[in-house]
Amino acid sequence: MELMMTRLHEVTVLIYAASVLLYFIDFLHNNQKANKGAFWLLAIVWVLQTIFLFLYMLQTGRFPVLTIFEGLYFYAWVLITLSLMINKFLPVDFTVFFTNILGFIVMAIHTFAPVQIQSKVLAEQLVSELLLIHITLAILSYGAFSLSFVFSLLYLIQYDLLKRKKWGKRLLRLGDLAKLEHMSYVLTVIGVPMLILSLILGLQWAYIKVPNVIWFDPKILGSFLVLIVYSIYLYFKVRKQMYGKTLAYLNLISFLIVLINFFLFGSLSTFHLWTT
Repeated sequence: MELMMTRLHEVTVLIYAASVLLYFIDFLHNNQKANKGAFWLLAIVWVLQTIFLFLYMLQTGRFPVLTIFEGLYFYAWVLITLSLMINKFLPVDFTVFFTNILGFIVMAIHTFAPVQIQSKVLAEQLVSELLLIHITLAILSYGAFSLSFVFSLLYLIQYDLLKRKKWGKRLLRLGDLAKLEHMSYVLTVIGVPMLILSLILGLQWAYIKVPNVIWFDPKILGSFLVLIVYSIYLYFKVRKQMYGKTLAYLNLISFLIVLINFFLFGSLSTFHLWTT
């Protein structure tokens, strides 16, 4: 039963992560389809959380606020409830997105905290699965950034061919500039929230597993630097309406930082030695 409940909590976290991803898309573009999908995913999370909360109250015979882990669970439930109400009655995209980021942090802390698991073997397995989800999200975000880089590179090649009037089959096979730029942007929009969620879970794993973790470790700082440069890219694209070569070069620079973080900072890090 404990194993089954643990798996259900993990599934709930993954559904919540998908909801945050869609809310991020809605936050940038006021996309009603993304907002609707995020709302219903979050509603599923709320239903599961409410069932877990009710079952826990039946088991303990009291309201779950007497310990820090009970308080975290109830706090996550409150944040999800408020987020659903805000989304339904006061559609404020900025508030909804950041409320859900906070809610995801709280839920992740509660779900993957080994203190609450009675079985030591299950607790260790839970921490390992936390690391697995962290690494998977990080790799998926880096994959999205890689494809975004490829589209930006193709954009610059296409732009150069057009400028030099090099007509031919190669020009036609590369695709039009607007489509290349759009795909590069879309992949960045997908990669950024994945990286945010990966960092949240990775920091929690480090806090649980790594004794005397150095928070100024090159890998940690490098990961946040990657998040910052891609956030700047999105800011210039969405708020400043930047486009064309300048935006493509900014994307290339951002991906260069990804490579530096992955290869150089990863080799200098004492933090990620613990994952081996």
